[in-house]
Amino acid sequence: MDALSEVLGAIQLDGAVYLDAEFTAPWCVEAQYGLPKETQLLAGADHIAFFHFLMAGGCKARLAEGGETLELQAGDFVLFPHDHRHLLGSDLKLPPVVADDLPRKAYSDSYLIQHGGGGEATHFVCGYLACDRRISQSLFNSLPQMLRIPIGRDPGMAWLLELLRVGVSESQAERPGARSLLAKLSELIFVEAMRRHAATLPEEQRGWLAGLRDPHVGKALALLHSDTARAWTVDELAREVALSRSALGQRFTDLIGEPPMQYLTRWRLALAARALRSGPESIGRIAERFGYESEAAFNRAFKREFGSPPASWRRQA
Repeated sequence: MDALSEVLGAIQLDGAVYLDAEFTAPWCVEAQYGLPKETQLLAGADHIAFFHFLMAGGCKARLAEGGETLELQAGDFVLFPHDHRHLLGSDLKLPPVVADDLPRKAYSDSYLIQHGGGGEATHFVCGYLACDRRISQSLFNSLPQMLRIPIGRDPGMAWLLELLRVGVSESQAERPGARSLLAKLSELIFVEAMRRHAATLPEEQRGWLAGLRDPHVGKALALLHSDTARAWTVDELAREVALSRSALGQRFTDLIGEPPMQYLTRWRLALAARALRSGPESIGRIAERFGYESEAAFNRAFKREFGSPPASWRRQA
């Protein structure tokens, strides 16, 4: 029973490692994936996370609007959970070139970019993850605008770098199934990054990922996500995690930012919204599947959350 796995499964991430980039010093580029591109590929996607994985060399990275500058090394995974525009380069004081304006060689499932002044080389792959914002907000809202996780510096993760090299090679050889391979690799990298990030959060950290690490709140989250339709009460949940009702309520709210039942309601409605958009299942059946005793009760709750009743929202979506 694992709340992170439950949420990642519900998010239904789609994505790919789509760009193989080699830059030589001196260089500086400005990058952002951009949602409009991906909406052509994934129906219903309204959230994009953009990432780079350094295969060799090193560079600097920071948000285009300013802030902390990260020194990246081979094996680093740098994630922009909300696709903020950012700078990468050997020298970030150089006038940046917009990455989308650089000439690239197109393959069936990826692109190759080579650019720079001919000095020390940095090689990385770029990818995106697309998902539904309401389903993914618990996870992504708990992440900073820019996040570095040194995945590939662990000798035990050498297999991941090798898989990435194979995936990019397969794509550039235009072999069947390359896009599927790269999509799975992007998800695998992201999951490993989230596991490592959660494990390194400071003790005073608040947010959804910090809640997962707490033995009581993490178990409560896992229970709620594994049995969404159950008619949970705070008393029942507290018994399951071996805390008093008041202690669980306080601990859960401190870490997650809202009480357990409010969290559960929002999660149920997010799942229901996705079900309404993705298929012809009846509203009554969806209401039952996500823990509502009547369609009328579901309609009222849905309208409070989304501003319109389920039938209208489905037509608009």
